[in-house]
Amino acid sequence: MSSETVNVKFDLVKLVIAALVVIAAVVGFYVFDDQSTPLRVAGLLAATGVAAWIGLQTEPGRRFWNFLQDAQFEVRKVVWPTRQETLQTTLLVIGVVILAALILWGLDAVLGWAIRLLIGGPGG
Repeated sequence: MSSETVNVKFDLVKLVIAALVVIAAVVGFYVFDDQSTPLRVAGLLAATGVAAWIGLQTEPGRRFWNFLQDAQFEVRKVVWPTRQETLQTTLLVIGVVILAALILWGLDAVLGWAIRLLIGGPGG
């Protein structure tokens, strides 16, 4: 049995343990409903933190952590729009939405009038 196979199996054991910790925390949250909510939430968050730490000790966990670090690095390279550009774009979007709504409202009115005319209903 190779070292890689052992690591994969050990990683699987760690992930199962992490999942069991989260499941136990959720069950405990509801079993101890007579305790204060902040205390139960703190316990749930602590158990989730422990499960995350266990998960990060696996190869998939390390890859995920590296992905998050790379994503954070890429976000720093983004050129964000200025306040003026954001305001102008927002107003343009609002204007286009209003224009589209008016066009659809007019089309609905015309088609409704045409249908009423065809079937001989009121207003036709």
